[in-house]
Amino acid sequence: MMTTQKQSGFTLIEAMVAMLVLSIGLLGLAGLMASSMRNNQSAYHRTQATWLAYDALDRMRANRVSAQGGGYIAANALGAPANCVTAVPGGGTIAAQDIGAWKNMIACALPEGDGSIVVNGSQVTITIQWNDSRGTGDTVALATQQFIVESQL
Repeated sequence: MMTTQKQSGFTLIEAMVAMLVLSIGLLGLAGLMASSMRNNQSAYHRTQATWLAYDALDRMRANRVSAQGGGYIAANALGAPANCVTAVPGGGTIAAQDIGAWKNMIACALPEGDGSIVVNGSQVTITIQWNDSRGTGDTVALATQQFIVESQL
């Protein structure tokens, strides 16, 4: 005569394995969400840089005589990023006001943002630079992003 032994605890092991699989899946989902947010922020900064570059180009086309005459040459070097201020000082030429307002908008829209404008005859090169360490996850030295637009006035 054979006696059957009753197994116990098997359902508990199944439940623990199911919880382990579920927790790994949820951790993966959290990682995807974090990566998505980083990439979304990086894309937002690139969109802002694009908009700001074309804004400077529109300002120069509206003031074409001054742009071709070197009025926008003061913004030809990338340096230390400016601070975002609420009121841009007025005065000076229209080109000087445009450059001041444009540099301030860059400082307000992009982290450690700065911009430069180089005019060579009717050829214009606009460069916008910012720190994208939040989007790339890299150190500041490796995370510097640039957006460059070349156009004709």
